[in-house]
Amino acid sequence: MSWNDERVNTLKKLWAEGHSASQIAKQLGGVTRNAVIGKVHRLGLSGRATPSRPVKRPPRLARPKPRFMADGTAAVAAPAAPAPVPALAIERVSAIKPLPPLLVDGTPATILTLRDTMCKWPIGDPADPKFAFCGRKSDCGPYCAEHAQVAFQPARKREARKSEYDYVRRIAG
Repeated sequence: MSWNDERVNTLKKLWAEGHSASQIAKQLGGVTRNAVIGKVHRLGLSGRATPSRPVKRPPRLARPKPRFMADGTAAVAAPAAPAPVPALAIERVSAIKPLPPLLVDGTPATILTLRDTMCKWPIGDPADPKFAFCGRKSDCGPYCAEHAQVAFQPARKREARKSEYDYVRRIAG
């Protein structure tokens, strides 16, 4: 296949109209997409009248699934209001007290003094010189029994705590 004047003019026309290299190769026949791209570069055809890519459409929003009553009619559901959080639950969030670091030889556990059997729960701000780790005995895993209860919670308990936190934030601010 050779690039004669007629094929080059067709290439220029299709390229200016915004066709992709694959579309041009199909119309010309006997050439590959890469051959079209190479010829376009050799001819210096960089500008296009229209983009070759389709315009992005906004994402489709999911429609709510209709709910049906026992008699087959569609039930109209009102937006669910957030469930009120009991006052006891809010107190429980603030009831979790941080454990002070265990002192080993009069000093708290640091990254240099931690061992495999010690709790690695961070206490304080890492930028603070008083930053330490819990240092208590860890039977299984990286934390002691008290910190493991805080770190590893069932999903329902985590969700309840998150909703309590959101509720407190809404009230406070």
